[in-house]
Amino acid sequence: MSLNTEELVIENLDKTFTVGDRQINALQCINLTVRTGEFVNIIGPSGCGKSTLLRCIAGFEKPSNGRVKLGGEEIKGPGIDRMMVFQDFDQLFPWYTVLDNIIFALKVTKMGASKAERTEMAHYYLKLVGLTGFEKFYPHQLSGGMKQRVAIARALSVQPRILLMDEPFGSLDAITRSALQEELIRIWTKTKVTIIFVTHNIEEAIILGDQIMILEANPGRVKKIVNNPLARPRSPEATDFSLIWEEIHTLLGFKGREQAEEKSLTRLFKEERKLSLLTHI
Repeated sequence: MSLNTEELVIENLDKTFTVGDRQINALQCINLTVRTGEFVNIIGPSGCGKSTLLRCIAGFEKPSNGRVKLGGEEIKGPGIDRMMVFQDFDQLFPWYTVLDNIIFALKVTKMGASKAERTEMAHYYLKLVGLTGFEKFYPHQLSGGMKQRVAIARALSVQPRILLMDEPFGSLDAITRSALQEELIRIWTKTKVTIIFVTHNIEEAIILGDQIMILEANPGRVKKIVNNPLARPRSPEATDFSLIWEEIHTLLGFKGREQAEEKSLTRLFKEERKLSLLTHI
């Protein structure tokens, strides 16, 4: 996978919201370069502007200052070259089957020359996310993990340049989350799509990301961008993994009781990751 081309460039981005007579500076002087096919994670405390930054990249929010460029062209609004997957399990249309959810996305974006071609494309992307056999199911008949697989398949079906993921595994249990992380890496390796992924979980950021952007709050600013040199697949038991974890943990400002709780959760996560090898979603 070549990572030589600059796909996304964020230059001196500020975002300010007006609430009544107050000015809230959500983001300040954000700079980031993402190369084609790269996997970038954004991590930081609640309220630091992670989702706002994704929305600026998606074109749903306009920067107050600075700019976001995709392929050298400034982003002026939403486009199918940037697709989002959210944390919410209810992002699928409940009145459509799994297959029809994807076909609808293909139809409205004018992908495929005919209904038969769109159906074939939808089957391909369901197979890609491991959901062959669930085409006629409705969203309410699926588990949370399966719903997120469908959302990923639907987003990828329109062949975006960038997949924007806003804590898509945040509401899942640890075992399902671990399994979907592995699935996402497999899908990313196969499709070569550029991914920008927001998370609150340090371990998830290290497992997934080539670059890990740490944000601080009030206002949302880049504290550091950590380059992740670990070979894939990445094991939380590795010494180098622990070193990166400690660096990010420190940058996020955890200490005392919070630090002990975080380490305890990480140990639990490691044990559940082992169990995930024996568990199907």
